[in-house]
Amino acid sequence: MNPIITGVIALLVGMVGGWLVAWRKQRAATGLLESARQEAENMRRDAKMAAQDELLRIRESFEKESKERRQELVEMEKRVLHREANLDRKMDLLERKSQEVAKREAQTIGREKELHKLQEELEELKRFSQRELQRISCLSAEEARRQLLAQQADACRAEAATLTRRILDEATQDAERQAQRVITMAIERIASNHVQAATSCLITLPTEDMKGRIIGREGRNIRAFEAATGVNVLIDDTPQAVVLSAFDPVRRELARITMDRLVVDGRINPARIEEEVAKAQQELDAMIQKAGDDALFELGVLKVHPELMKLLGRLKFRHSFSQNVLVHSIEVARIVGMMAAELGLDERLARRVGLFHDIGKAVDHEVEGSHAVIGAELLRKYGESQEVAQAVAGHHHETEPATVYGVLTSAADAISASRPGARSESMELYLERLEKLEAIAHGFAGVDKCYALQAGREIRVLVEPSQVNDDEAVALAWNISKKIEQELQYPGQIKVTVVREVRAVEFAR
Repeated sequence: MNPIITGVIALLVGMVGGWLVAWRKQRAATGLLESARQEAENMRRDAKMAAQDELLRIRESFEKESKERRQELVEMEKRVLHREANLDRKMDLLERKSQEVAKREAQTIGREKELHKLQEELEELKRFSQRELQRISCLSAEEARRQLLAQQADACRAEAATLTRRILDEATQDAERQAQRVITMAIERIASNHVQAATSCLITLPTEDMKGRIIGREGRNIRAFEAATGVNVLIDDTPQAVVLSAFDPVRRELARITMDRLVVDGRINPARIEEEVAKAQQELDAMIQKAGDDALFELGVLKVHPELMKLLGRLKFRHSFSQNVLVHSIEVARIVGMMAAELGLDERLARRVGLFHDIGKAVDHEVEGSHAVIGAELLRKYGESQEVAQAVAGHHHETEPATVYGVLTSAADAISASRPGARSESMELYLERLEKLEAIAHGFAGVDKCYALQAGREIRVLVEPSQVNDDEAVALAWNISKKIEQELQYPGQIKVTVVREVRAVEFAR
């Protein structure tokens, strides 16, 4: 083939290929342009919608805020109007008050003028009266004044005497009420619910043959026992028992301990008796020391001579009308302390006096004289203050009490001794009174249970809630108290407490 033709054909093919490539590119460009135009249209439409939404939201927010502002303005306007109305009322009220004040000032000025005028007239009448009185009585003003002052002085003296008598009567009544309150408070706080019983000196024997061992051959054992302890041994027809008799309570306790040990051991002879007495004496001394120390510690009494501590411990084995003297002394100390604290006095000093008030009873069987005087001498001997000794000496009024502590100790001693159940003569009567007290409460309708408390100074009454309501419980307490006042004799007062409670009980099965 001709090279020219071939070149022409190749050229034509190249031109056609180029034209096809250009056409394809133009078509692709046209597609991209159309796609971009479409995407731009979509973006414009989306932006327009977003702008409309934002505009709508802004408009709603503006309208809402405008509405709230308008509401606030309305409320503020109402408050302003209300304040203006209040201010107007206050201004009107102030104006009326100002007018009233001005009117009253005018009235006051007028009254002051009238008063000045009346005062001038009164002064003139006074001068005229004085001249007339001088003319009628033939007395000068000085002489009349002296007579008038003398009459006024006599009247003042009479009135002062009447006022003094009334003040003294009121002070006496107030002092009695105060004393009753203090004593009643002390009694209520110290009321004990126990009864003291005398220590028995009866020794129980395991067998009747033990009496022969105690007596010994020709009575040598019993003589040795009595010589070693200072106690009389009484052996009578009482089966399986012997009685120890001694005025000294400490010796009697020593003999009791020794006899108990000898009976348990069974070996009774003079040597054994002396050995057991020595052991019992050591044990008894330790008991006395501990009893005194415990009493001092319990009441907080410090710096006491050891001999006084021993004497105080000996009171543990001393009884007065079956009332233990050491327990009684501790009780008196507490009562005196309470009353002294209530009266603003030295509570520690009062307790010290109360604890030592019967210290003389530890040796009154060995020394002549009353236990109060003996106790005061012992206290002075062992370094106690003069104030304590004088109060102890005067607590039974054998000597005149020099301080108020002696009077308080005397009152506390009487309270402790007269407490129901404190002494032997009150034992049966005490129990009988408690039974009578409970019987009186049981006699009323609706009462379920009742208990006498605080040594008979309180009665606790439990009632049936279905039979007695709250109002009837109050009336029941009053009725019981009145019946107790009518039928019983008792010191102080008795508290009546009526308890009403409702309990609901169910069982889960």
